Amino acid sequence: MALRFTRTKDGGSTPSRPSGPDGVSTNLPDAPSGHEVPSVHPVDELLPPVKLISTGLQHVAAMYAGVVAPPLIVGAGVGLTPAELALLISASLFTAGLATLLQTLGVWRIGARLPFVNGVSFAGVAPMIAIAKEHGPKDALPVIFGAVIVAGVLCFLAAPYFSKLIRFFPPVVQGTVITLIGVSLLPVAVNWARGGSPAAPGFGSMRAIGLAAFTLAAVVLCNKLLRGFWQQLSLLVGLAAGTLLAFPLGLADFGAVRDAQVFALPSPFHFGAPMFDAAAITSFCIVMVVSMTESTADMLALGQIVEREADERTLTAGLRADGLATALSPVFNGFACSAFAQNIGLVALTKIRSRFVVAAGGGILILLGLFPVLGSLVSLVPQPVLGGAGIVLFGTVAASGIRTLAEAGMESSGNTILVSVSLGIGIVPIAVPDFYEAFPEAVRTLMHSGISAGCVMAVLLNLLFHHVGAARRAPNPEAPGATVPTATPS
Repeated sequence: MALRFTRTKDGGSTPSRPSGPDGVSTNLPDAPSGHEVPSVHPVDELLPPVKLISTGLQHVAAMYAGVVAPPLIVGAGVGLTPAELALLISASLFTAGLATLLQTLGVWRIGARLPFVNGVSFAGVAPMIAIAKEHGPKDALPVIFGAVIVAGVLCFLAAPYFSKLIRFFPPVVQGTVITLIGVSLLPVAVNWARGGSPAAPGFGSMRAIGLAAFTLAAVVLCNKLLRGFWQQLSLLVGLAAGTLLAFPLGLADFGAVRDAQVFALPSPFHFGAPMFDAAAITSFCIVMVVSMTESTADMLALGQIVEREADERTLTAGLRADGLATALSPVFNGFACSAFAQNIGLVALTKIRSRFVVAAGGGILILLGLFPVLGSLVSLVPQPVLGGAGIVLFGTVAASGIRTLAEAGMESSGNTILVSVSLGIGIVPIAVPDFYEAFPEAVRTLMHSGISAGCVMAVLLNLLFHHVGAARRAPNPEAPGATVPTATPS
């Protein structure tokens, strides 16, 4: 039995009368006279069209760079022509939109039905470059697409079993992973603030860093000075202000808009029918397990922020959406899809929890994929501008994790060790990206991400302190005053 919520006059949410499986309301007392009758949880709230589209556009702006980066890198590694590279980018935007709609709106038991953005997984970039080197330009993409299809099917079938791991994600683990998500993304924002790439104009210059600082200040001031709907659009206002300033500074131009196609319909298997190579499939299956771990952590983090717990059923549905989207993506020349943690920070910042806002963002992504000229307009936002906004977004995620840890029973010495070691292991690939270069490829794939590395360590230490031996018979350290032994910290 689940409670439903509605937004009250003070901006909060109030539980409504729950109903049973047959839709009949349970025997709870009526709401006191004079109180607003609740109707729907903020996650399921349908906003007015203008607010829906504008806030959805914020999500697209926050994730756009992350969606187009993998096809840019892989396309360059495969040796695609500019026209083919543009097609690959459009395909990534189109499939990210489809995956986001599947995740937010859901079909049957597929889709978490949370404000959850999906896009091209960056975890697959290194294996894809390796496949390109091994198979050459002609066969690289067909081999990649074949491996992605198999990995997607694996994810879909494994989802009900993988989601059972939720019992090993008590608040102390969730808080650690959420903090690591924010900390892991902050270096990305810092690199964007410098210009994103050494080949970018003005990379690392005072112009670029100053533009990032201006955008950061604009977002903070808008959040402080604006009220209501405009405060919720503080990120979009900051991005617009930073982009306008970028033009006189010479850090943005309209070249991409002039050269873009107006319309491009996705052509199924444009680069050739998928080919199935055992080594490539094995590599991508490992990548998919890592992506499932990160998606699980992201769903748990988002559940905390929107105040709707991501239970086992939600995780299963969300992972199924990841798997199905990944398996279908190569049909439209796309790559593996997984959660985008950037947007979790936006949900926390704006306090807009409606999944239909993110669904609107998914619709915008589909339009950007079908109309490359529209995508080029979004790409006008320079990397330093995204960097300034990213510091706010990703820092907000880390702050949410710290808040969760504060409620997780840190008076326990075991929990203190768990958090400190997990954060330390998670920061290793952030501080020293080539730390695991001498390790086997499977280990590198798992440990290259601070999120997956720290998540695995947190789960293992939780098993050690709270599930093994005497710990199974000890009172739950996260429930002060508890006297009943428990195997799983609540």
